[in-house]
Amino acid sequence: MRWVGRVVLVLAIVIASGWLWLRSSLPDSNETIRADGLSAAVTIVRDAHGIPTVRAANERDAAFAMGWLHAQNRLFQMDLARRYGAGRLAEWFGARALKNDRFVRTLGLYQAAEQQLAALSPEARAVLEAYAAGVNGWLAQRHGALPLEYYLIRAAPEPWKPTDSLVWGKLMSLQLAGNFRGELYRARLLQRLKPEDIDILYPRYPKDGPITLTDTRELLRGLPLDAIYAALPPELGPAFASNNWVLDGKHTVSGKPMLANDPHLGLTAPGVWYLARIETPELKVAGVTAPGVPFVVLGHNEHIAWGFTTTTGDVEDTYIEKLDPNDPNKYLTPDGSQAFTTRDEEIAVRGGAPVKITIRETRHGPVVSDLGGQDADAAAPGTVLAVATTWLMPDDRSPEALWLVDKAKNWDEFRGALKLFVGPQQNMVFADAAGNIGFIAPARIPIRAKGDGYMPSPGWTDDYAWTGFIPFDQLPQTYNPPSGRLVTANNKIVPSSYPFFISRDWDAPNRAIRINQLLDAKPKFAPDDFAVIQADTLSLMAQDLLPIMLRISPPSSRAARAMDRLKSWNFHMDRDLVEPSLFAAWLRETTRGLFADRLGPGFAEYWGPRPLAVHGILTEHPDWCESSGKGGTQVTVSVTPSTAPADCASLLAASLDRALDDLAKRYGDEMGGWSWGRVHPAHFENQFWANVPMIGSFFDLAIPDDGGSDTVNRADMRYADDVEPFAAEHGPGLRMIVDLALPQQARFLITPGESGNVLSPHYSDLMRSWRDFAWVDFSGPADGDSTELAPKAGP
Repeated sequence: MRWVGRVVLVLAIVIASGWLWLRSSLPDSNETIRADGLSAAVTIVRDAHGIPTVRAANERDAAFAMGWLHAQNRLFQMDLARRYGAGRLAEWFGARALKNDRFVRTLGLYQAAEQQLAALSPEARAVLEAYAAGVNGWLAQRHGALPLEYYLIRAAPEPWKPTDSLVWGKLMSLQLAGNFRGELYRARLLQRLKPEDIDILYPRYPKDGPITLTDTRELLRGLPLDAIYAALPPELGPAFASNNWVLDGKHTVSGKPMLANDPHLGLTAPGVWYLARIETPELKVAGVTAPGVPFVVLGHNEHIAWGFTTTTGDVEDTYIEKLDPNDPNKYLTPDGSQAFTTRDEEIAVRGGAPVKITIRETRHGPVVSDLGGQDADAAAPGTVLAVATTWLMPDDRSPEALWLVDKAKNWDEFRGALKLFVGPQQNMVFADAAGNIGFIAPARIPIRAKGDGYMPSPGWTDDYAWTGFIPFDQLPQTYNPPSGRLVTANNKIVPSSYPFFISRDWDAPNRAIRINQLLDAKPKFAPDDFAVIQADTLSLMAQDLLPIMLRISPPSSRAARAMDRLKSWNFHMDRDLVEPSLFAAWLRETTRGLFADRLGPGFAEYWGPRPLAVHGILTEHPDWCESSGKGGTQVTVSVTPSTAPADCASLLAASLDRALDDLAKRYGDEMGGWSWGRVHPAHFENQFWANVPMIGSFFDLAIPDDGGSDTVNRADMRYADDVEPFAAEHGPGLRMIVDLALPQQARFLITPGESGNVLSPHYSDLMRSWRDFAWVDFSGPADGDSTELAPKAGP
């Protein structure tokens, strides 16, 4: 049997050799590399978490180094994003990626990025070209393996182009300004419900706003909106959620302004952000970059700090276009029929024949109803749907605005840079070392002749046309307000007297209210105090809804125990408590009971906490309880005084029993074992490995987490996911606190780590620090692992 030992030895050697080869994909340290494209040597010093400080002679050399670093650490993430934005995923993943490719090619994201590049100044283009040279320099000189993903799909990276960097911004616009998706969804609901029902489902609708057009409802009746909506790829993430605030020096311990920001996006592995400090003789800037992009997106320099939250400004409209009855290749306009603009594209498909598509555009934009296939034409032969967007316009210079913000020294320069910003609209807070604070929400916001873009509008008339854009000087903005405080959390930012329409998609004000409550609690704040606010877990949603929900009599002894726990709960969504699990599960089943039967196929998209809608039904529209399904469970309960009507009490009782059954099935019968951290882990899914059978789950990351859907420390979940309905999938992938007295000691946290390489120790080494608010020292290492990039022609 001596041969068995030899076989085992050979296999061990092969496995060890393969492992060592794959580990050669990790960055080397303490080396000097000569590269084309540099004017002078660049030094890169990394700290214990792999976070780099780049020291360069000028900004182009710094951009080159950032391209090199991003390629070292996040190459596959960058490659996947540019392929998504170019509609080229099917080249790697075959027919299953065709839906994504058709969608982004219909929108023309990559063409828009190419037009954007041409609109940038020569100086901004030069920085993007230097960055691309850095990416390509690493590709040309790497002496180890590529990231493991490339070998599994038998692919290799292509050279990087400046346009590839700009696609990232288009993808962010698609994610953060995706109002047209909401228009299509509400149009689907309108085919099933009455217009007044939409107002109950979306109670933020203004009381004095116009009711949905009856004519529009009739025009939508024939369109197969379910098929069209199904042809859209899954959402990249929820449309909004972030916090930022700033105090002037009168309200801080240091006497200088202090700024906090925690933008919320999908929790993924690798994460959205990459931390870096960049130093040149002219500029010292620190914060987060996005892999694929050379600029610091959020952060500070020596003079100013800035942070973003999403405004939810409505910069997209869906138009119903009437076809010319005499020529289906034309559509109607106020000036007569007009031919569609068309372009033919061919999508290469791995393992299959190429797919040819013809994309049509109207004067408003791309025809998205074509995504529904032949069914769309057959069901509604006289109409199509086209989408107008600001961020697909060819003169979008938003990337240049971010580049100029990095270099701004004061409010005038900061504000001047943002005149180039098209979208997606962001609430931007500002602070400077001179003691000033400010706020502005820049973007190109359309002015509509009529309507508010909440539903698809007639496109054959100019009655609903965009007549212009809100002038920059009239966008929401303020400088050194008397209160000395500015807070945004996706809440409404303008009073009713504001002369222009911005949005109807404001988030509930819970986070903004809570931040202001906490800022009211002390006269002066230090960075530690801001960290406490970012970590706050009080749920105003639970504080509002639970007193109403708890008015019922318990339908069982188990329900009575659960209700007793909830009655003594402090409403904090802390991971060691059971009560958050009880509340979240009960609210999940309540929303199922209220909305599942009414919304039918559209319920899964709507399924979420929906606190305003639930509150409105329980207090003002109890008829919805009477006509909603009880999830197949009929429960007879007694109703206590001052409670909701009997049908709502019955629905709540049935929902509570279903919730307790669900928790017991998932986590065992012992209620004490249902801690929120166990029920509600923060889940960082790797978009590639999640689709690899057997081994893919090893590279997903999870950690018990605090917070909930409406807490300042936000950790949103997706109720419709039956596997992990309470797992946090959306939250603050970045946390930042900057005291302008010592900006070099700013605090940052990203998650799960700096590297996207699953073999790297920095793939997930920041995850626990992020959860526990163990801040990274980001003052820049004086020494450490060092790489020098030197010009090839140098000495």
